[in-house]
Amino acid sequence: MAEKLAPAEQGARRRGPYAGTSARRAEIVRAALAGFAEHGYDRASLRDIAVRAGVTHAALLRHFASKEELLLAALAQRDADDEAVAHQIMTSRVPAERVLASVLEDEFSHPNHQRNWLAITIAATNPSHPAHEFFMARKQRMRQYLNGGQLAMLNDGETVTAEEKVTMVLAMIDGLRIQSLLDPDRPVLPLLERFVRMISTNEA
Repeated sequence: MAEKLAPAEQGARRRGPYAGTSARRAEIVRAALAGFAEHGYDRASLRDIAVRAGVTHAALLRHFASKEELLLAALAQRDADDEAVAHQIMTSRVPAERVLASVLEDEFSHPNHQRNWLAITIAATNPSHPAHEFFMARKQRMRQYLNGGQLAMLNDGETVTAEEKVTMVLAMIDGLRIQSLLDPDRPVLPLLERFVRMISTNEA
């Protein structure tokens, strides 16, 4: 007669395969982040990403049916990583106008990676691109984040609205990405701090 497992043991037994699947998916997404950053979306291959993740090509396809699906997962993970960094920075009491610049420091220190991610952003301006809807939704998420009070910068004013301020901040970041690639010896993130300070309110 088979030994009967205690309820807790049964739960652990059931959760085991799911936990392994979740961890493996996370490893693949991390490998995709590295692959897209190093090679760009078009040149990164699923086989290379599988090697980075330590899985077979077939195993990768069991988790992600296409490179487009994997791209969206990688973009979501990149956003989650940025949010985690931003939270850590804010809890360390960094001045509000320095939060965005601090989040972007690592990206701006790796020009080749920055160039490849910027290329993905530009390509996604095409409505038929698989990441187009992601970036459209990202703007709304960015507005909610900035309008949450952490940066105290998005109260509507008489001449510039909250929506316009979000658009200006995102345009400033994208523009600084290009300028830093054109002239890597010139520090550009201090300009973002100054810009945020210029359009900030005095409210906490």
